[in-house]
This record gives sequence, structure tokens and C-alpha cells, in this order.
Amino acid sequence: MNAIKDSQSVPIRLSESQTVKINMLPKYISRILRLLYGWSELIIATLILYLLSFLPRTLSRSFYFALFRLWCKIFVNTLGIDLRLHQKNTKPIPRRFILISNHPSAFEDIGIPALFNVYSLAKAEVADWWWAGRIVEAAGNLFVKRESRESRREAAEQIIDVINRGKNIVIYPEGGCKGRRIFHTFKHGAFDISMKTGVPILPVFLHYESQDDFEWRNPQTLLHKLWHMTVTQNNSVNYYLYDAIYPEQFDSKEAYNVYVHRLYMDWQARYLE
Repeated sequence: MNAIKDSQSVPIRLSESQTVKINMLPKYISRILRLLYGWSELIIATLILYLLSFLPRTLSRSFYFALFRLWCKIFVNTLGIDLRLHQKNTKPIPRRFILISNHPSAFEDIGIPALFNVYSLAKAEVADWWWAGRIVEAAGNLFVKRESRESRREAAEQIIDVINRGKNIVIYPEGGCKGRRIFHTFKHGAFDISMKTGVPILPVFLHYESQDDFEWRNPQTLLHKLWHMTVTQNNSVNYYLYDAIYPEQFDSKEAYNVYVHRLYMDWQARYLE
């Protein structure tokens, strides 16, 4: 009888791994609940902006872009990304600027507008995305067919018009997503426009700590990348802002281009190597 009592009173001993899993359970549940809340909020915001996109531009022009930037911030939070702006600039940000950055991921399409009051130049295919495309277009962002010289010329004229109306824009001088490392050359477009308008370039260097999860690689789809970003084990994203670079420092767009590209190579060595 005493043997039976003794056997019944033996405490259950959990292994160290089992204890860790039990202790992590509240964290997993909390993350799932945050994801459910975030996606619910994003779906509602998306539906509102999608419906508002059917309004005449004369009515929506005054408020839609601000709502678009809010939508970008909601999108970032929904993905659970820890987006951090590091202000490395020693001088105030100019009122007017052409923001440029490297372009390793699709995330910057929402990350840049979430942090900066800029319109974007996107590839023409973005306008065909069945729900996001209409929202991006209604916000006043510009599109270009990268393989078409005529489309690039028209896009440059539109950018100059946007800048002359006192608005700021972001251009990716690599000419698309070229991978996690800086492409060996930059396109001249942003530097040519800067020299023609006199508006400085504001450089931002993007650093994704979990590069495999964020880097855009063909033939991956947007849904694939959104899933990778959501489940990444390292959600830290760092955007480094540096001092504006003024066009009057240079004699040509080529010299301007080479100088800025060299800066990005230096920043790459600092943050990625």
C-alpha cells in the first residue's frame, strides 16, 4: 500500500526542451493574436482605400496620399516588421529632395512611404496588381516600363513636373531589385533630374538583417515574400539616412552618379560585409 502511494506521489519531470516550449507558448499565442488583429486592420484599411480610389481625382487628391501613407504604416505593422530609421545626417533634411536608395526587396515599396513623405516611381507591372495596384496609382505614384526608352523619357518628364509642384519622390537608381548587394552601376536618371531641377538627392541605405527572408528573387511571387517577411526569425529592418547631396557640386550627371555609387559601396562595406 505504501509502495502504491509512493509511486503516485512521484513528480513529473520535464526535459529542458519541454520547459522552454511551455515557457514560449504565451509568446506564440500573443504573436498569433497580433497577426490576426493586424491582418483584420489591414483588410479593413485596404477595403476603404480601394473604394475611395473610385472617387474622381479632383476630390481625392487632397487626402488620398496621406491615407496611402497610413496604409503603408499599417502594412508594416501587420507584417510584424521592426522598421528603424537611423538619422546619420548631420544637417537638416531639405524641404525638397529626390530620395534614392538601394532596392533589395519589395518591402521598401511600403517601408519608404511609411517613413518619408515621398511619391514613388514603380515598374508598370505594379499598376496591374489586382488590389494594391489601384491603391498605389490612386495615391499619385508614377509608373515606368523599364525596357521602354519612351516610357523612361515620359516618366522623367512626369517626375520633373512632380518636383516642380513642390513634391518629393523616391527613385531606385539600380533600376530594379538587383539583389542584396549594391549593383555594379547606377542609372543616370535620378542624377540627371537632380541637375535639371536643382533639387538635391537624399540618400538612404537599406539594411535587412535577415537578408534571405527579404531579398526579392525570381520567380518568387509577392505572396511568397509577404509570407517570408511575416515568419522571419529576425524582423529588424534598418534605414540609414545621410546628408543630402547637392547637384552644383558636380560638372556632369556621370560624375554625380559615380560619387554617389561610391558612397553606397562604402555603406555596404560598413553594414553588410
